[in-house]
Amino acid sequence: MTRPADPASEPELLRFGRPARWVHGALGVLMLICLGTAAVLYIGSLQVLVGHRRAVELVHVWCGYALPVPLLSGLLSAGYRAELRRLNRFTGHDWRWLRSRTRRNGAIPVGKFNAGQKLNASLSTGAIGVLLGTGIVMQATDLAPLSWRTGATLVHDWSALAVGLLVVGHSWFAVNDPIALRSLRTGTVTRRWARSQHGAWAAEVEEAVDETPLR
Repeated sequence: MTRPADPASEPELLRFGRPARWVHGALGVLMLICLGTAAVLYIGSLQVLVGHRRAVELVHVWCGYALPVPLLSGLLSAGYRAELRRLNRFTGHDWRWLRSRTRRNGAIPVGKFNAGQKLNASLSTGAIGVLLGTGIVMQATDLAPLSWRTGATLVHDWSALAVGLLVVGHSWFAVNDPIALRSLRTGTVTRRWARSQHGAWAAEVEEAVDETPLR
């Protein structure tokens, strides 16, 4: 009797190259520092506990200025640019995925990124632009009038709260999907996971692998 193949012994599929993993990791660290220092600056009890308000403020400002650096640096990689093209392309299957209550049963062909991941990437990128722009206005005490800085502060605060909720949701999904979380470290996923979660992408990659001539 032939025993079924052990899924753990199957060759894994490459999901993320090193540039994409580096960008995600660096951006995640900077964002967490910004959110953490923002909490210290705005919550009185944390200010008393941490102290050194000026140092915390400087860390917050400079990490905020650094947020676009990983994103822009990644553009030097052709593989990373290919990932962005996938993230920026919304298809009919993505709209079906968003409307479906059984979106994760494999019935809807999902590419490398599902619609939720595409929305998260778009919202995160837009929020970084808003936070950076309003932060610059808030710092321009000699150039921007008080009314501008007041409005920028309001937008900055509410945008930071929205980003915090977005990060919490993103982290929750990641923690509940160990294979996806591991892929951000190793770059690979199991074939079984790929077929069940991103069937269209798995079929595309497996076809390319099967067609690769042996040397």
